[in-house]
Amino acid sequence: MKPVIRLHSRTAVLVDENIDTDRIIPARFLTTTERNGLGKLCFHDWRYQPDGSDNPAFPLNQPQARGCAILVAGRNFGCGSSREHAPWALLDYGIHAVLCSEIADIFRNNALKNGLLAIMVSEAEHRWLLEHPGIELSIDVRDEYIALPDGGRIAFQLEPFARHCLLNGVDQLGYLLQHADAITTYEKSLEKAA
Repeated sequence: MKPVIRLHSRTAVLVDENIDTDRIIPARFLTTTERNGLGKLCFHDWRYQPDGSDNPAFPLNQPQARGCAILVAGRNFGCGSSREHAPWALLDYGIHAVLCSEIADIFRNNALKNGLLAIMVSEAEHRWLLEHPGIELSIDVRDEYIALPDGGRIAFQLEPFARHCLLNGVDQLGYLLQHADAITTYEKSLEKAA
């Protein structure tokens, strides 16, 4: 995992509420543990028409949404069943942050563990972001703020351990491995005491 310190991008907007993990990646595609290639399946049933061509009505298929790494989504994003494939698919698609006033807890935890910023903002800030698609934002993970085009800022909070892992580019196992020497020393001290 690469460190996530700062992200600068235009925003794409999906105003729909209650976008569940089955919308993000349909269950029929959960047959792999490989992360690469899941981006083409992200929002599959919205993105594609029955013949496999792009659905021109889907907001992320619009030219102005191409290349946007920040998704502003309708409230209650990532609800439904727990699946790590959902953040994997978003990351492989090119989305590196989701901004919303309400994000499902399990999705949010899975996202942060995999390097996808899942940031909750106030209802008023969320409404403003939804009404201004395509704006350029900078997300600062270290100082926990989103820089707006007019110089304003939106503060946010990440759980401290998740923030530490993001800034250092490690997952939970990587964090433990950083402390392998101390763990070994502790285990040896237990053996001597027994």
